[in-house]
Amino acid sequence: MSTALPSLKIGPHTASPPVVLAPMAGITNAPFRTLCREFSGGKGLFVSEMITTRALVERNEKTMQLIRFGPTEQPRSIQLYGVDPATVGKAVRMIADEDLADHIDLNFGCPVPKVTRKGGGSALPYKRNLLRAILREAVTGAGDLPVTMKMRKGIDDDHLTALDAGRIAVDEGITAIALHGRTAAQHYAGTADWDAIARLKAHVPEIPVLGNGDIWSADDAVRMMRETGCDGVVVGRGCLGRPWLFSDLVAAFEGGAASAAPPLREVAAVMLRHATLLGEWLGDEARGVIDFRKHVAWYLKGFSVGSEMRRRLAVTSSLAELEDGLAELDLDQEWPVGAEGPRGRTSGKNRVVLPDGWLNDPYDCAGLSEDAELDTSGG
Repeated sequence: MSTALPSLKIGPHTASPPVVLAPMAGITNAPFRTLCREFSGGKGLFVSEMITTRALVERNEKTMQLIRFGPTEQPRSIQLYGVDPATVGKAVRMIADEDLADHIDLNFGCPVPKVTRKGGGSALPYKRNLLRAILREAVTGAGDLPVTMKMRKGIDDDHLTALDAGRIAVDEGITAIALHGRTAAQHYAGTADWDAIARLKAHVPEIPVLGNGDIWSADDAVRMMRETGCDGVVVGRGCLGRPWLFSDLVAAFEGGAASAAPPLREVAAVMLRHATLLGEWLGDEARGVIDFRKHVAWYLKGFSVGSEMRRRLAVTSSLAELEDGLAELDLDQEWPVGAEGPRGRTSGKNRVVLPDGWLNDPYDCAGLSEDAELDTSGG
């Protein structure tokens, strides 16, 4: 691929190549970001998991843990979730005043019921005036910090919001927009609509548009940029159990042809490092290994590992236990055919859980207040 591809500018920050680790609840904590950054050679942009504005303002203990960045993380990127303009404004000003981050991303893409039933995430852009108020508070409170947003096509095929939301974002000073080419109703099912990304780019040429959805390999990322004209890519489920995807992305965008296809021995070493980093971050080895359990199936996808061993590895509670289990595998296995493709959530739901009467009027926000804010961050 030509090295003439533009870098991604997010305010004063440059991501070259233009690749971003998607914020994923329960996944993109400091240890996972560290792994991905190491494989990329520090190139790209790596965003925290979802931070709830109410919890941040209230200095919730778990939330304050989640916003801790590693010493090598520059720029520091926080994703915020909120539904109340005043609370979002307080959270953003707190981040700016206390130098907690260098870049703020706003979550308007999450489709999970606990978020949409509060009117947040992918439900919120339907309420145009509320979206505008939140963006205005965020940009005003951020001062010199760049503010970006991530969103979906809309609630469902009858309630598409991306183009309106994109125009509001430009009007209110948002620095860049990431679009996941699915509706909230699709969750993670079906095929991402890359044409929607191209339409948004054409609609808001003033600011960078990033594409998200169905990037399982570096080739997918290159193809998305060529087919949509987007300014960068956001990689989510594609790097689950595959943090080395970022080395592939860097190689592809810089004109290299190498593809990371580690044998199981190398994969096992990354698994142990991931679990170790989690334990160090949490200050408790057992908690780190327990938190790592969700990653086991993603790392081992495609390899010949019996169901009983997969189950054993998924219930380990110490590094020694994890290391012993991995040592029993046939570690000489080469990278398997069929190891790529969808990982993580793939199911779809036809109904989006929304507040009562949410779809009656896209401009009426009566009944929403700071009480609608979630009080916990992350997964």
